[in-house]
Amino acid sequence: MTANGYRDYFKVLGVDRGADADTIKRSFRKLARQYHPDVNPGDKAAEARFKEISEAYEVLSDPDKRRRYEQFGQYWSQAGAGGGMGGMDVDFGRYGNFDDFINDLLGRFGGGGASSAPGGFGFGSGFPGGFGGSGFGTGGFGAGFPGGAKGAPANLDAEANLTLAMAEAFRGCERTLAVNDERVKVRIPAGVRQGSRLRLKGKGNMQPGTGRRGDLYLNLQIQTHPIWKLDGDQLRAELPLSLDELALGGEVRVATPDGEATVQVPPGMTLGRSLRLKGKGWPIKEGRGDLLLTPVLRMPDTLSSEERALLEQLRAARSADPRAGWIQAARL
Repeated sequence: MTANGYRDYFKVLGVDRGADADTIKRSFRKLARQYHPDVNPGDKAAEARFKEISEAYEVLSDPDKRRRYEQFGQYWSQAGAGGGMGGMDVDFGRYGNFDDFINDLLGRFGGGGASSAPGGFGFGSGFPGGFGGSGFGTGGFGAGFPGGAKGAPANLDAEANLTLAMAEAFRGCERTLAVNDERVKVRIPAGVRQGSRLRLKGKGNMQPGTGRRGDLYLNLQIQTHPIWKLDGDQLRAELPLSLDELALGGEVRVATPDGEATVQVPPGMTLGRSLRLKGKGWPIKEGRGDLLLTPVLRMPDTLSSEERALLEQLRAARSADPRAGWIQAARL
């Protein structure tokens, strides 16, 4: 603003004086995104700049106001009805997101955008009974701003978290979700991973008055399991073995996701080394990954008198010191 109170609205928006309506609109969108208070929380200078470019766009986007502004300069508002936004107090809290605000702003300024009701889209409070309070978030500063004769849609996509039991993720399942007043059946394929993302086309936020609707993205979370742990394509678990099974080896019954199986434990099985069961792990595109069982020594809580006597005999007969060389090597 000059000393006499004149604002060069073309300079404010960074356009030439002969700029057409589309050029002015593009420049406003770019600057509005840059200086919007949601992008610059607590920045008073950015908020003032945002109001200034909003004022400039209000005038230059209206053919009658622009004509009077170009003819009368700083006295344009006294040359007819109307006035700028210079004293406007914008209540940004009325809007659910940035695109809501821009829709409303462009609609009021004659920019052709569809005005949406304050408060955001229909998914803001989450699914009733569907996700345990995970809620949907709108796309925020997503796919674009309203524009053109009827206005292109804002980013209407929505997201939510969906938690699955490991058995559901392993075998696949169907879930029926409550999306506002609609019940949507979702098929979860077998073998999804932690963080997998499913897209439900046309089940996202709806733009009021246009019928346009975005997509819903489900971010899948898998509950931890007391036995199984997913490691890439492999499924891992600890295999409890007794002292004699570790020392002598032999066939042992084990659990797999498909039921019981028999594996051969080699004599003198080293702790930390895994037994691999090919094709018994997590579902993958080509079939199944592998199952890895890592032996751990499981001692009984109590010993019978016979077990204790045998262990005493073993201690007496032991020929090797398990800590041979270890003590010397451990000194610092």
